[in-house]
Amino acid sequence: MTHLTPHAISAAELIAAVDLGSNSFHLVIARIVDGALQLLHREKQKVQLADGLDEQLMLSDEAMARGLKVLAQFADTLQGVPPNAVRVIATFTLRRAINANSFLHKAKTVFPFPIEVISGQEEARFIYQGVAHFEHNANQRLVMDIGGGSTEFAIGVDFQPLKLSSRNMGCVSYAKQFFARGKISEKRFERAILQAEQELENIVNAYRSTGWQQAVGTSGTIKTIKDIITGFGWHPHCIELEHLLKIKQLVLQFDSCELLDLPGLTDDRKLLLAPGLAILIAAFQMLGIEQMVYVDAALREGVLYEMSDRLQHQDIKSHTIKSLITRYTVDLAQAKRVQTTALEIFSQVKEQWQMQDSWQQLLSFASSVFEIGLQINSSSVQRHSAYILYNTNLPGFNQEQQQLLACLVRFHRRKIKPEDFPDFYLYSAQDLRYALVIFRLAILLNQKRRDDMLPQLHLTAGERSLQLQLPNQWTEQQTVLVADLITEQQFLKRLDFTLECPGVPKDILEE
Repeated sequence: MTHLTPHAISAAELIAAVDLGSNSFHLVIARIVDGALQLLHREKQKVQLADGLDEQLMLSDEAMARGLKVLAQFADTLQGVPPNAVRVIATFTLRRAINANSFLHKAKTVFPFPIEVISGQEEARFIYQGVAHFEHNANQRLVMDIGGGSTEFAIGVDFQPLKLSSRNMGCVSYAKQFFARGKISEKRFERAILQAEQELENIVNAYRSTGWQQAVGTSGTIKTIKDIITGFGWHPHCIELEHLLKIKQLVLQFDSCELLDLPGLTDDRKLLLAPGLAILIAAFQMLGIEQMVYVDAALREGVLYEMSDRLQHQDIKSHTIKSLITRYTVDLAQAKRVQTTALEIFSQVKEQWQMQDSWQQLLSFASSVFEIGLQINSSSVQRHSAYILYNTNLPGFNQEQQQLLACLVRFHRRKIKPEDFPDFYLYSAQDLRYALVIFRLAILLNQKRRDDMLPQLHLTAGERSLQLQLPNQWTEQQTVLVADLITEQQFLKRLDFTLECPGVPKDILEE
């Protein structure tokens, strides 16, 4: 695509998506014109982040340095785009790396935009949306994207995905594992294909039974294979299994990937052809794919289209929460009570605690789903609810948002274990503590599940304290709730936090 200078376009019209993939980093800038996206500018830089991931899942300093260098370049390109119109998505390698937060914190020094690490299923959803918006097809279709560290699969109709999956197999990781130093052999191919087939075993039955009328491939690896097929004149635009097996035999005539000489194969893709080919052969054989077409749309386009939808007030997160409410038959009246109280407390303390408005939405979502674990058992409901949230696919939520929601729900009552809190990059530990105080108090105050229960709340916030003023006459009638407030004072000490209740009669406070 022609490189355009984004500074020349009205900044208010621009949106941008950045995809921090395991092989390459991509940047796309677009603008919304009459509800449609118009792509203005693309950048792609080969980083091979996955190559720096060792067996202990530690990301090397060298790989981090390569990534940071590209992010600094992207930051310069994005200077003309409003910060709230930029969304940055990180995938497999930063999802898997134990020291991912080290890279993310270093990135802050050169790249002023928050980086969201997303789940594999969320990655698959974005890829599907990119394809669905790029090329309309009324039939059910399978979408496959081979990345540097993982391969995503999706089946859907129109804009609605039906199946989403991410498998731990990618062209960079497989190059390192099976074709080290670029060496090629039949045995290496067999091992790579077998490993890929094992990765696919868990999804084969579900995908085959769901079915599709069209198979679509995205990503540089599949484009390269399509270009080789076209270069040989085997087919103008489709990939078939016999083509893949022919390419494999041609590749086996070489001892090293660097020596490969095939029509349509560029120098920068030589080391990735054999591993990518092995993964694609396994997918064709296991899923029974007869023919695949290539579409030049992927995750970053999906991110752009979702940003466009959000600007038009279509919020995927809200839809996800509504689906959970329906699936787990949540008591809507109680969820509403807790939500109302949590937002009332938030409104009174947010300025003193300097909390961002985004916490308002997160508290609302948590209020809606904190009891979903009741379907498992009412005992330890907080554990069951958190387990569901940690392990369910939540479209629209990045990895940290999902963990944050689960953390709030996990510790919404009883003992608090700060040592079990996840290490967040997008959210501060202090804000999490504040949100947890608000959320726990809102649930505690609504424990009788009655609409006419609470008096007007008056709260005063300190840096590590909250004063809750309750009418004396009311507290005298609510002895059980007052006892729970006293217990809560002890629980909150684990957060190094003080809850004061001056309206509680002194004789009730006496132990």
